[in-house]
Amino acid sequence: MQNDNLGVEGDGIYAALMAAHQGLTEAESHALNARLVLIMANEIGDGQKLKTIFSTAGQYAET
Repeated sequence: MQNDNLGVEGDGIYAALMAAHQGLTEAESHALNARLVLIMANEIGDGQKLKTIFSTAGQYAET
């Protein structure tokens, strides 16, 4: 996996992500994740970097 660029903020970011999912149904949680991916992809704005990120994430998917 890639380097941890969040440093000391990582735990807080994780907690905020979990809080965003609090109380959602599974379908709502999936929809939130899809929106987050699209928003972050737009922020990154680099197609090749996004393809690498998607590929890397896919390697860690549960099978």
